[in-house]
Amino acid sequence: MAPFGSRRHRLLVVGLAPGLHGANRTGRPFTGDHAGILLYHTLHAAGFASRAESLSRRDGLALVDCRITNAVKCLPPGNRPAPDEVRRCNRYLERELGSLPRGAVVVALGAIAHGAVLRALGLRPSRHRFAHGAEHLLPGPHVLLDSYHCSRLNTNTGRLTPAMFRRVFARARHLIGT
Repeated sequence: MAPFGSRRHRLLVVGLAPGLHGANRTGRPFTGDHAGILLYHTLHAAGFASRAESLSRRDGLALVDCRITNAVKCLPPGNRPAPDEVRRCNRYLERELGSLPRGAVVVALGAIAHGAVLRALGLRPSRHRFAHGAEHLLPGPHVLLDSYHCSRLNTNTGRLTPAMFRRVFARARHLIGT
């Protein structure tokens, strides 16, 4: 699955993998599934998206100073990437991270995306533990912000609320400036 968004961007959102009923079907990350509803609404509210909804690749939605990619490029078996899949796809994420300008912010959606970002940068996970809302200074210099994934499971159980998610992207906006 190809990344979506601005070629020149200061915010990179890293998800897990294309969803079976979303990106794998529509061809755009986080489009056509539950996770995308919260993500695009939040990106729009923070000024990173031209619209609050992503319906299809041809809906006119544009990301502003933002790009979305995944740790794994293909639909994983069971809709959850295995560690070997993350390792095989890591070179693509490494290139994405290598193209970021100084001061860029990376938002990792979930622990798997967090780990993939660290692996792509050659960093030890033990020095950068995943926690919702955590900030990690990375080489570049860049900042990694952690968020629980915006999956239906996390939002239905209350592990991730819209307010919690908005705070992560408000922090990203603050860090990169207006």
